[in-house]
Amino acid sequence: MTTQNLLVELFVEELPPKALKKLGDAFAGVLADQLKAQGLTTADSVVTAYASPRRLAAHVTHVWRKAEDKAVQQKLMPVSVGLNAEGQATPALLKKLQALGADVSDPAATVAALKRAPDGKSEALFYDSLVTGAALDTGLQKALEEAIAKLPIPKVMSYQLETDCELPGWTSVHFVRPAHGLVALHGSTVVPVKALGLTAGNTTQGHRFEAAVSPVVIANADSYAATLEKDGAVIAGFNERRFAIVSQLARAAELLGPSYEVLMDDALLDEVTALVERPNVLTCAFDEQFLEVPQECLILTMKANQKYFPLLDAAGKLTNRFLVVSNISPADASAVIGGNERVVRPRLADAKFFFDQDRKKTLESRVEGLAKVVYHNKLGTQGERMERVRAIAKAIGQQLGGDVLAQSADTAARLAKTDLLTDMVGEFPELQGVMGGYYARHDGLSEDIAFAIEDHYRPRFAGDELPRNAVGVAVALADKLETLTGMFGIGNLPSGDKDPFALRRHALGVIRMLIEKDLPLDLAALVSGAAPVFGDKITDACAALTDFIYDRLAGSLREQGFSAQEVDAVLALRPQRLGQVGKLLAAVRAFAALPESPALAAANKRISNILKKAGEVDAHVNPQLLKEQAEQDLYAVMQRFVPEANALFEAGDYTGSLQALAALRGAVDAFFDDVMVNAEEMDLRLNRQGLLKSLHDAMNRVADLSRLAT
Repeated sequence: MTTQNLLVELFVEELPPKALKKLGDAFAGVLADQLKAQGLTTADSVVTAYASPRRLAAHVTHVWRKAEDKAVQQKLMPVSVGLNAEGQATPALLKKLQALGADVSDPAATVAALKRAPDGKSEALFYDSLVTGAALDTGLQKALEEAIAKLPIPKVMSYQLETDCELPGWTSVHFVRPAHGLVALHGSTVVPVKALGLTAGNTTQGHRFEAAVSPVVIANADSYAATLEKDGAVIAGFNERRFAIVSQLARAAELLGPSYEVLMDDALLDEVTALVERPNVLTCAFDEQFLEVPQECLILTMKANQKYFPLLDAAGKLTNRFLVVSNISPADASAVIGGNERVVRPRLADAKFFFDQDRKKTLESRVEGLAKVVYHNKLGTQGERMERVRAIAKAIGQQLGGDVLAQSADTAARLAKTDLLTDMVGEFPELQGVMGGYYARHDGLSEDIAFAIEDHYRPRFAGDELPRNAVGVAVALADKLETLTGMFGIGNLPSGDKDPFALRRHALGVIRMLIEKDLPLDLAALVSGAAPVFGDKITDACAALTDFIYDRLAGSLREQGFSAQEVDAVLALRPQRLGQVGKLLAAVRAFAALPESPALAAANKRISNILKKAGEVDAHVNPQLLKEQAEQDLYAVMQRFVPEANALFEAGDYTGSLQALAALRGAVDAFFDDVMVNAEEMDLRLNRQGLLKSLHDAMNRVADLSRLAT
């Protein structure tokens, strides 16, 4: 028996474009997994997903017509339960065997065929049987039903299909979109499965307007994609269609001239790929007068509303040309081009109108209106929030740059949220901050203030740029700290994958600014300094918020490649200047590579346990009470190397500081070999504990080295 390749296609009405790729991958993945679970595929079977606006399909290689029969051994029950004193089958055993389909007409022969084997403390009976392998017809039916049931569909549609039985009538079907066709081919043979009220065949439909034939006949599983493209004018593969779009976009820009660059992002490409069956890129243009509007507005309306690809010039400025991905390829495309140009004009005209209207009022004149906008029912209005951000930003500015920076941060924070009241941001919320920067310049404010207003939401996502100047950093930090402090203070914490106020993102933003800008700010002071501006609106949650920020920092560092041990060792000491964390981690990594590291880490862990049991210990040593040679030697080597390590630490050479302490290894080992710390004489005990406390303090200035112990 040889294998053949399998093709399954669901032909449906237009699928949700933003979910298409996910739907296609899920459909093919579950289908292949279910076939594999039933033994219908080989170890080297390969699944290929297809997804176009009106179809989900999967191609699976090396599929059996029937799975191999399998020898199965099943545990029945303990011997003491299955057999009586005479060794005969009990009713319980016979009932179990009957349920498994065994022939129990001759109980003695049936018992003789059973196997006995140890099972824990007792002996059990086992039954060997041969399970018939699944046939493809039934196996694919089960796999198809599972694939449909497990599609990640947030909402299903209910629709009616006419029944295909002798009695006329209608049946209700529930699926993401109405389904109109089902193809199932094993090689060239139709597999008679059913789904969504449809029976599988070997025909499908191509492009609505450009298919060469209708229906499109699929001769065999391997000819699916080629036949659909040739006869149906459809590129079935999502990735292949996306590649065709990218290639055509690049070619269209190249034909316009070397100075043109297509502005395309992955989300837009994926969405457009999900909207067309055979892409055809066309070049369009709009009136140059609209270029007076900030290009962010024009780009957003073209991408979000029209799914167009803007074209930039060599300097990165928007041009009046744009590219459209059409789903048809007429001989004369002028009508398609003209239609798209007519459609985009009112969109751009709206943007220009909003921009012109907004500039008739200054940002300052809008400040009062923030008091009429509710921010949160427990935290007050945007006006109240603005005042809190101002206070925090001013304090941060004072620390970072004195009175001048504090005043600029105060001004920027006062105006940062005013663009929320503009028509442009009302229409395009994604432009908040950006439009504030434009309007600030129009009002005659300095570039520092304009940049700060524009940047105060940054970083908005992973990898986003940080604020460009110190004023923006102060306001951005204040804005994020206000959100974190307020939400923690009223108990609105992230839970599982739910984080409606993006507190994880805000925490990572604070972390990135403190680290990447190497700001001379203590984290604890920042967190505690933000709480008083809320008055009695919140409860004190500074400790929980600080833990949350360190947890996010730990996760971020592990994602960057640092080990859990390295991260735990550094963050256990709660470093306040996050800009130093990178140097601390580098020092720990260098120390861990030293041959002395394992012994010193283990000793440090032992010291920590001793001190924890001892309670409060004073880091004081009386040399006169050092009686044993090993403790005298340890004290002497500490007197020599600890000051050197401390000096290097104070100079910021954390790697050198830890490496200097590596010289203590021999003396520390000898101390634990020869000295009884908890001596009966109280003065000796306290002195030795004091010696260990001094050693512990010296060794753990950079990191908690006990966390490196295995």
